[in-house]
Amino acid sequence: QVQLVESGGGLVQAGGSLRLSCAASGLTFRHYTMGWFRQAPGKDREFVAGITYSDSNTDYADSVKGRFTTSRDNAKNTAYLHMNSLKPEDTAVYYCAADLLARTTTFEGEYVYWGQGTQVTVSS
Repeated sequence: QVQLVESGGGLVQAGGSLRLSCAASGLTFRHYTMGWFRQAPGKDREFVAGITYSDSNTDYADSVKGRFTTSRDNAKNTAYLHMNSLKPEDTAVYYCAADLLARTTTFEGEYVYWGQGTQVTVSS
């Protein structure tokens, strides 16, 4: 049974930082490209960041470039989203997802496995 479990969310003041983790089990983690998405209340889920399995190339939404960094530790079966300079508009439920493509994709339909999400709230 495949599981992706996010952790590290919480309440933080604007300008602060958080690190989200996505622990994977039940799959060969090093074979999967990992993506991060978020969904704010009343809005569609949107792509935030992605990291390939093959060469750890990364991709970011324009709204988070320069503030967020994604990484992975294949030995620990874990992906990370480091979030700095957080803004109130970053408030959302954050999800990690896994897909078998060799490249990152912003299209959530490509991802085959999803975590349950973790809440990030940024106060002004």
